[in-house]
Order: sequence, then C-alpha cells, then structure tokens
Amino acid sequence: MEKTHYDVFIIGSGIAGQTAAKTCAQEGLSVAISDNRAFGGTCAIRGCDPKKVMIQFANVLQHTKQLSTLGIKKLPKIDWDTVQNFKSTFTDKVPKSTEKDLLKLGIDLYHQSPKFISDTEIMVEGKRIVADTFVIATGFVPRTLTFKGAEFLKTSDDILNLKKIPKSATFIGSGYVGMEFAFMLSTLGCNVTILEHGDQALSQFDSFLVNKLVKSLTKNGVNFKFNAETISVEKLKKNHRVTFTHKNKTKTITSRMIFNTSGRVPATALLDLDKAKINADGSGILVNDFLQSTSHKNVYACGDVSSKSLPLTPLSGLQGYIVGHNICFGNAKEFKDPLVPSVVFTHPQMAMVGYSEEEAKKRYKTVRVYKGDASNWYNAKKENAEAYAYKILVNERTNKIVGAHVLSSQANETINVLTTAMNNNMTVDAFKKMIFTYPSQSNDLKSMMKNDD
Repeated sequence: MEKTHYDVFIIGSGIAGQTAAKTCAQEGLSVAISDNRAFGGTCAIRGCDPKKVMIQFANVLQHTKQLSTLGIKKLPKIDWDTVQNFKSTFTDKVPKSTEKDLLKLGIDLYHQSPKFISDTEIMVEGKRIVADTFVIATGFVPRTLTFKGAEFLKTSDDILNLKKIPKSATFIGSGYVGMEFAFMLSTLGCNVTILEHGDQALSQFDSFLVNKLVKSLTKNGVNFKFNAETISVEKLKKNHRVTFTHKNKTKTITSRMIFNTSGRVPATALLDLDKAKINADGSGILVNDFLQSTSHKNVYACGDVSSKSLPLTPLSGLQGYIVGHNICFGNAKEFKDPLVPSVVFTHPQMAMVGYSEEEAKKRYKTVRVYKGDASNWYNAKKENAEAYAYKILVNERTNKIVGAHVLSSQANETINVLTTAMNNNMTVDAFKKMIFTYPSQSNDLKSMMKNDD
C-alpha cells in the first residue's frame, strides 16, 4: 500500500489541535489534521458556547421568578424552537469556517479517527500515513457506564439538541455538566432528579458554597439523591425506569429521559496507542513539561487529553501553541500551570481560583480564612437572591490571596477580578485600596476580606 508522508499529523480539530496545526503550517511544515466528528471541537459546537447561549434563557426566567412578587407581574415564556434556532447560528457555521481556515494554510483534512499501526504510522480513511511527529488533541468524551440498560442513557449532546423540554429527567452525576443542565431544565419546567454516588455535588469545589448552591437548586425544583448507586435503566413505553440504591435501600424513579453526566474521560480508546508505545492513564496522554509524550519522543499531546491540562478552553489554546512552537523550534517552551479560574454556570454561579482551603493549609504555615454568607447584603437583596456567599484564603505571612471561592449571580466575572489580583501578587491591603464601581459585586469583594472566620 502506498504511503503518504507529513511532517506533522494532528489528531483532533478543537482549539488545541487547530492552534498546533496553524503554528506548524505557518512555519512551512507539511501538516494534516483529522477528526471523527465535525471540525471545530467540543467547546464551539457541543460544549461551552452553545451551552451558554441556552442557559442564559433559564437565567432570565430564574431572575424574573426571584422578582415575581416585587414588581414583575407576568413571567416570560420561553419559545424553545427559537432558542434552538438562535443557538444554531453560533454552532452551524463552525465546521465549514474551521475547515476553510485550515485549508487556506495548505493543511490536509481527514474525517475519521486514525489508528496507530506502528510508532511512525497510522491508518485513516483507508490510507497509510507516515509522519515525523504526531500531535494528539482528541479532548474528552463522556465516561462509559456499564450497568444494565446503559445504552438508553443520553449525553450532553442530546441536551443541546432537545426538540422540546422533557417533562422529567434524571441525571447520573453532579459535576459541571449535570449541575448546569439540571438547573436549566428544572427552571424551564422539567421535573429533575440528580443521582450522585458521592456525598457532595461538584466535588472539586468548596463544600461550604456547594451546600448553599444545592439548597438553592433544591428550592428551584431539583431533587438530589447523594450516595446513590445506579443499578440499571429500563426502557418503558414513554419513560425510563432507573433502579438505584440509596440509604441501604433499593429504589426506582421514572423519567422521560436519563442523562449520563458522570464525568468525561480522555478520548484515547479509538487510537490503539499501545501499537505506538504511547503511555496514557486516566489523566490522559502522559507528557513532560514540553507536552511531549514520556514514552515516545515524536508524539505530543495538548488540550484536555494531555495529562498536564484541565478541561478548559483557554488552556487548550495555550497548550496548542506550545506544542506547535516546540515542534518547529525544538523543545524551547515549557508548559507552566497558569492560574486558571473555573466556573459552574448554574444560577447562582459558582467560581473558584487558586487553592482550596485544605490545599492552602497544607502549603502555607498560617492561612487566614475570610468566609461568609452575604445573602443579606445589598446586591443579594436587590435581586431577591437565594444565595450569595464566599470564601477567600490568604497567606498570613505575605497577606496575599492564594485561593478564592464565590457563589453569586455574577461569580463568572468577579472571579476574574480576584484572579487579576492574584496574578499581580497584590496584598489584601492593596486590593482593598482599589476603587471599583458601586454598588457592584466587584466592590463587594473588598467587604469580603474584613472579618476572619
């Protein structure tokens, strides 16, 4: 069989893969890129961007509900068909525009997931490809669940393409995706249950704030079942029956749709990595600080699938650039973990940056903890908000912020203010001397650092 040669072959067309491909092509290397789904990646087509478009309508409805006894006479009605059409104006154009940009740079495109057949070759679209360097940027896929009836589970892709809001839904898992879409569907009239095998939702976030968020979503109609293990799913005529254990008892719940929101894992199963001697584990492709495979010097990994990444789009773009640069100019750039804020787009939103309280107390000798419930503060009361809370961690020796956790309607923006302060090594005293607009939630941040817990 005839072989085709490239300097660089990239697997995955999300922001990480695109950035690496463009960097290499602009330096004159022969480049090809493949994807087994539409070109453009998860975030732009079936992740962050369309999710935010849709959730904003639930936010509007939730906000008006909060003000329904304070001047709002009639709640708005959401036209779901129009919402879906609006969302499509963002997602439908992505594949073609992505392919156009790549083709303009002379990059060859393949529409299939390749398989390694040796440490220098892959098979894709029935063709044998040889490359000097491979870049794996395949991202994450939903975790596979194996109990009886798991084939009836839907994923976040299905939520984004719902033709109508279901009467009832059960989510298996309470991470980012489960919590965000549970909020959206419950606000839009769906009867929602979350089955979580652990004892807390959003295990990566601070329990003090998570508990307040859970309480708020419960009042919004979400039914939480913690320490619940799903046993099976059975398809009925219109609904599905979920059997699970909870508090040492076997129980069932019937819902129109069941969603697998148990988490996402590195998308490596289709690649036959072992045939190329590429080491990977649950964290992804194992890479060094140059994002180069620890077991194969001619393989790099970037974005979510890299063992040194988090599933966040800004990091994917940064890693894609570093990989492209290192391929073109030798391993000249190392990936150093930047300070990355993270947000759960529920209502209220939960955001964090830096260390958790536990991590901070392990790292620093003395940690000052500013912690409080701000639901009686002006900015919460004017919105008639259910929850507004914070926890800010300060290294006592330097008086600098080392971790921040906020629960509020604008946490996705105020966390950026705290991230900026941390990136610039501001002390608490210097931060509190800054002048912000009033009465903004950014201004509230200064008041949050007044009393020790």
